[in-house]
Amino acid sequence: MKKDIDKHIPEVENVYIVASFEYNITFKVDEWTIYLVNDNSEALETVLIVSKGESRSKTTSILRKKLDVLPPKSFAKLEFLHEDVLEVDNIFQVTYFLDGKLMHKDFKFPRHSLKPKDIKTLPLLTSKGIVAK
Repeated sequence: MKKDIDKHIPEVENVYIVASFEYNITFKVDEWTIYLVNDNSEALETVLIVSKGESRSKTTSILRKKLDVLPPKSFAKLEFLHEDVLEVDNIFQVTYFLDGKLMHKDFKFPRHSLKPKDIKTLPLLTSKGIVAK
């Protein structure tokens, strides 16, 4: 059995979770919107995203999202982050298949890390924001 397991765990490259600082026309406020970005030349298949916020005293509900396919050089809107959630660590666990291999990476926005003064150009999006670590 052990011989069947690939001991090399591939490094996730060109896939990002980003927080875009955008103006919400409906509510007339600036807010952080979370996107999954595929900057690869191949599609991501069977993409599973689990997100949650946590700190020592608070835990948010868990969001689960599935995308059948995320085409190459594209992005998908996942959720917006309410102002209260910025006070906790926001963790996004992303699992997908790329070129037949199972890939996984945890992305994190530490609490209080999303600040308008820190925004930069985002990969593939026209808006500006912050890339998760």
